[in-house]
Amino acid sequence: MKFSKKLAAAAAIGLALVGTAACSNGNSNSSSSSDKIPSKITKKTTVVFWHGMSGVQQKTLQKLTNEFEKENPKINVKLENQGSYIDLQAKLNSTLQSPNNLPTITQAYPGWLYNAAQNKMLVDLKPYINNTNVGWGSAKKSGIRQELFDGAKINGTQYGIPFNKSVELLTYNKTMFDKYGIKKVPTTMEELKDAAETIYKKSNHKVVGAGFDSLANYYLLGMKDEGVDFSNKINFTGKDSKNVINYYADGVKKGYFRTAGSEHYLSGPFANQKVAMFIGTSAGEGFVKQGVGDKFEYAVAPRPGKYTMQQGTDIYMFNHASSEQKAAAFKYMKFLTSKSSQLEWANTTGYIPVNSSVVNSKAYKDNKNIKSPAILSDAMKNLYSVPVEKNSNAAYTQLNNIIQNILSSAQKDQNINNAIDNGKSKFDAAWKQ
Repeated sequence: MKFSKKLAAAAAIGLALVGTAACSNGNSNSSSSSDKIPSKITKKTTVVFWHGMSGVQQKTLQKLTNEFEKENPKINVKLENQGSYIDLQAKLNSTLQSPNNLPTITQAYPGWLYNAAQNKMLVDLKPYINNTNVGWGSAKKSGIRQELFDGAKINGTQYGIPFNKSVELLTYNKTMFDKYGIKKVPTTMEELKDAAETIYKKSNHKVVGAGFDSLANYYLLGMKDEGVDFSNKINFTGKDSKNVINYYADGVKKGYFRTAGSEHYLSGPFANQKVAMFIGTSAGEGFVKQGVGDKFEYAVAPRPGKYTMQQGTDIYMFNHASSEQKAAAFKYMKFLTSKSSQLEWANTTGYIPVNSSVVNSKAYKDNKNIKSPAILSDAMKNLYSVPVEKNSNAAYTQLNNIIQNILSSAQKDQNINNAIDNGKSKFDAAWKQ
C-alpha cells in the first residue's frame, strides 16, 4: 500500500509552502542567450527529473520516458525518485539553497515552490507553450483543461504543466443503496445528508451513512458552494463558515456522518461495510476495488455539490538549466501530456487525464478495470483548487486538524463553539505567519 501511504502524506502536507526562503543572489544562471528557445535539440542533452512516484506509477513513468527517448534520441531523461512526497518536498526545500544542484524539472505542488517563484528561480513556461517547435503554439492547442493550467500558476504566472491529477468523487455501496431503498444517488449536499441519515436509521445504527476523506477539502468546497473563495478574508466564525461546519458536525453528533480519523481514508471502512458512501480522491479507486472484491457492488458518481477539488502535482522547470535542457525538458513535458501518453497514464495509474480529448474519448470511457472514467466528464464540470498565495497553503494545512478537533467535540456531544473559536485563532494565525 505504498501509494496509499503517499496519498496520506500528500493530504497531510496538502500544498505546503517551502519552509525556508531561497536566496535571491545566484538564483538564476540564465542569460539572454539561454533565454532563446532552440528550434530543435542538435546535441546530446540530459534532463534530470525529480519525482515522488512509486509502484505502478513509477513503472509507467519509466515506460513513457523510454518511449520519449526512442522518439528523441538526442535527449536523455534521468528519472530520480526522491521517495515520498514529503521526502521530495524536503529535498527541494534544502536544495533551493544551492540552486545549481537543483534538477532540470521536478514534480511538485505549486505551494512548495512559492518562494522559488518569488526569487525568480522558476521558468515562466508561457513562451514554451506558445512556441511551435518545442510547444503547442498556444495553451488551447495543448488540449489541457484551462482550470488545470490555472492550478499550476503561481501569482498568475504559468510556472507548471499539469501532470498527475485527481478529483474528488462520491463512492457508494450500490448493494446497500438497493437494500435500504435509496433510489437516487445524491447530487447535492442536502441529498447526501438525507441518504446518509436514512441508511444510518434503517441499518439500526450499524452503518454510518457517509464521510469525507479530506476535511480541508470539505471546508474549502463547502465555502466555495456558499460563494466564498479561500482567502485570508474568510471569517471562520462567520455565518457561512458556521453553516459549513455545522452541516458536518450535526451529522457526526447524530451518527450518520463520520471522519476517516487515524485510518486517513474511508476506503477501508467502506470495504468493510461500516460506511455506506464517502467522498475521496478518484486516484484511490484501485484500492476501493481491491478492498471490496466480491463482497458487494460499488459505484462512483460526481461529488455532491457544484464544485470538486482538482488535486495532484504539476511539473516545474528551474532557471539554472541551459537553453538546450529547457527546450528538451519542455518537449518531454509536452510528450507526457499528449493524448497517447495520458491515455496510458490514466488507464494504468488511476489518475485522471489532463488532456480533455482523453477524458471524452471512447478508449478512456470504456475502461472496464475502473468505474470513474465513465463519469469523469460530468465530475469535472466545475473544478476548484487552493489559490497559491502567500500563506494560503499554511492555512490550508491547518484545516484538517482544526475541523477534526471541532468534529471530535461534536462526537462527544459537546458545544462546539469553543472549538470553532479556537479554530479561528489557528486559522487566522496561519494566514498571518
